[in-house]
Amino acid sequence: MTRVVFAFLALLLTVAGADPVTAQNRGRPGDFDLWVLSLSWSPSFCEATGNARGDAQCARPFAFVVHGLWPQYHRGWPSDCDARAAPPSRDQVRDMLDIMPSPGLIQHEWRKHGTCSGLSGEAYLRVIRKLFEKIAIPDQFKDLREPRMVSTREVEAAFVAANKGLDSDEIAVQCDNRRLQEVRICLKKDLSAFVSCGETERRACRLDRLYMPAVRGGAN
Repeated sequence: MTRVVFAFLALLLTVAGADPVTAQNRGRPGDFDLWVLSLSWSPSFCEATGNARGDAQCARPFAFVVHGLWPQYHRGWPSDCDARAAPPSRDQVRDMLDIMPSPGLIQHEWRKHGTCSGLSGEAYLRVIRKLFEKIAIPDQFKDLREPRMVSTREVEAAFVAANKGLDSDEIAVQCDNRRLQEVRICLKKDLSAFVSCGETERRACRLDRLYMPAVRGGAN
């Protein structure tokens, strides 16, 4: 099943007209080395800033949601590329709100990262959707009704166990000064397989213990 989904995504990139894999002109749409799919732990975002701002996301029982899909170089990343591709329509943005629960976030991610992908807005969101459906969220993190403490290794190991072909150097856990913030998963540019995160992993969380707030509706 994993190979089938990767093959579909690779075909989607080809049909969408993404540029060749080899990056030569930095900062141009389609010129990058790998993808990073960033999955945000919504309860941590809400506890840190979202609740105080009254974000609509924080009124719903979200667990892991998509923060973004980012074209990356082996060192650094492009952003805000001068793309001529059509941005996502309002309807296409609305259709993503079950996994990227803010129109503002989706539009920001398109402007900053999607414009560098070599894809149209519609194709970029389709790739995000397919990747989110492909990546298996570990069962213990799907509906966390009580807060818990975890280690970065525990989170990494859970995702590795749930996703065939994923290794520990192909995932990076992010945190603030005490909370789990994100899990970032790295993929080849043609989306044919997972790939070592390299610089992204080196910037990962180094705390021994992380706090995971409960999904909304759970214990306080």
